Order: sequence, then structure tokens, then C-alpha cells
Amino acid sequence: MASIRISYRGKKVYIGIDVHKETYAVTCICDQIIVKKATLPAEPAKLSQSFLNWFKGATIYTAYEAGFSGFGLHRELDRQEGIKSIVVNAASIAVAANDKVKTDLRDSKKIAEQLSVNQLRGIYVPTEKEESRRTLTRTREQVVEARATVSRQIKSKLHYFGLMELGDSRQITNRYLKEIEARKLSVEIAFSFKVLIDQWRFLTRQIHELRSALQKQAEKDNKLEKVYQSVPGIGLITSRTLANELGDLSRFDNERALFSYTGLTPSERSSGESVRRGHISKQGSARIRWLLVEAAWRALSKDEALKEAFDRIAKTRGKKRAIIAIARKLIGRIRACFRTKTVYAVGTYA
Repeated sequence: MASIRISYRGKKVYIGIDVHKETYAVTCICDQIIVKKATLPAEPAKLSQSFLNWFKGATIYTAYEAGFSGFGLHRELDRQEGIKSIVVNAASIAVAANDKVKTDLRDSKKIAEQLSVNQLRGIYVPTEKEESRRTLTRTREQVVEARATVSRQIKSKLHYFGLMELGDSRQITNRYLKEIEARKLSVEIAFSFKVLIDQWRFLTRQIHELRSALQKQAEKDNKLEKVYQSVPGIGLITSRTLANELGDLSRFDNERALFSYTGLTPSERSSGESVRRGHISKQGSARIRWLLVEAAWRALSKDEALKEAFDRIAKTRGKKRAIIAIARKLIGRIRACFRTKTVYAVGTYA
């Protein structure tokens, strides 16, 4: 008996994709009914072609979580006529309180279901040029963390062999390393330190080289750099990171959109006429959020208006919430600078 082929022409199909290194798990929904589940090899071009073959004539909506796989899959899907792709923040996908089972197909089903009822919003997807520019600041972060790991390993070895005096809290520096090298140690212990010290110095040279590359990048990016570096508490590295990650903040329609993107929006719970605001949503970039909070702490000593606002909020809500509020004020002010084509004016924003 011949199978009946369903026509999807003119229909809308919603597809949730759970992305892994080697496979894509997909769940497809049409008219609120799951019409297909599958696990396919992690090959973007073949996946997009499969969708077009399965659902000829349909408008296909797809979504997957932002993560290790980047945006290559999104770009492949989105360039296909008939497919509209979004990438979503994992924290924005609702999970039932009693849902303890996690499988690839179950995860793709959640995405498809929420996509089909318009509960998901896509994050901003950078252009390939923007993504390329971010590589410098992100690589620097990786190298800095690698050097910090080596520093901890050196200190651990010093402690282990009783070579660190009680209360010695010095940071690992080249001068400190020379002191270690000058000690009379056994051949084996000296060689072990040499391996770690060579790694530390190599990573330090890379950090200096990356800073030089970022300086050159900044010189070519004068429009963004002029605004970001005018902000109290923001130097070259923070400025480059914000410029590469956020770009021209005038692209955000309002402050609410900017706060949401950076994860600085307070979470809300409403019941009847009562609205309670809690901790920040943390749905944006943790990297940007951390930088803004650190910049806010530094700005307090340089901008009296921000310090006054911090003290006022801290009295009733505590220092942690106060500094988050200052980070919001700071990034909101930077956005205003881009919109008015001016630089940051210290003391004029409370």
C-alpha cells in the first residue's frame, strides 16, 4: 500500500535543534503536532537541505541554543529561502520544575514547542567581521587564564616543598621567578620549576603581543574607541572588549533592550497587581556583565555623581545590588554618548 505524502505547502513548521559536536537532534512541529523527530550528522549544509526536502513549500522556523558551536549553523540555515533561523540564550528556554530528564530529543522538543508559540526571542548574531574582531580580546582572556593557572601551579609547588614563607602573598612576577631560579634546589626540583617558569614567560610574551595587536585595532577603530575610553574606569582592554562585543550602542532601540542584552535586567515575578523584582536575569553575556561591574567599581572613585548614587542605593538595598544599578547607569550613559555623538562627561549623570 502506497504511503500518503503530506503536503506542507503554505504551512508553518517550527524546528527545535539540540546541537552537539557530532549530531543534531531535531523535533519538528506543524499545527501544534510533532510531525518528525530525527538525529542527523552535524553537517549544516545537509541539515538545511533535509529541512527543505521534508517540508517543501512551507515556511520553516528554526532555533537552537547559543553555545560552543557558534553561528555557522545559523548562517547556513538563514541564507536558505524558506528558512528563518534564530539563536537563543539557553537561560531563556523555560523548563518545568518537575522536568528532571534530559535527552537530546527532549531538549529539541522544548525548543520547538516554545518556538511554535512565540515564546523565544533570538539573540543578536554578529557578522563574520564582528566575530573576527572579537577573536583578539577573547584569545587574550584565554591566555591570561592560562598564565593564572601556571602561576597557581608554581605557588603550589613552592608550598609543597616548603619554599614559600608564611604570609607570602606576592603575585608571580618575573622578579619573583628570578628569586626562585637563584635558590639552591635539587636537579629534579629545579627542572620542574624551569618548565613552569618557561611557560609563564612564554604566556606573558603572548599577552604583551596581544595587547599590541589590540592597540593597533583600537587605532583603526577611532569612532568606538573615543567613546569607550572616555568613560571613567575603562582602559584599553575593557574598551576593546566592549567595542568588539557590543559595538555602537545606538543600535539598541532603548535602554531596556541594552540591559536585556547584557543580562543586567532585574528578574520579575508578578501576581495580580503585585510585581516583585529580584536578581538580575543573567541571560546576556557573562563576560560583558563582569566587565561592566568591574568598570562600575573603578568609576566610583572618579565620578562623584555615580558615587552618590551608589551610596544612596547601598543604604537600602546593599552594595551588591547598588553596584549592579551603577553598572546599568554606566552602560546606559555610554549608549547616550553614542546616540548624541558625544564623549562621557564625568559628574553629569546621577
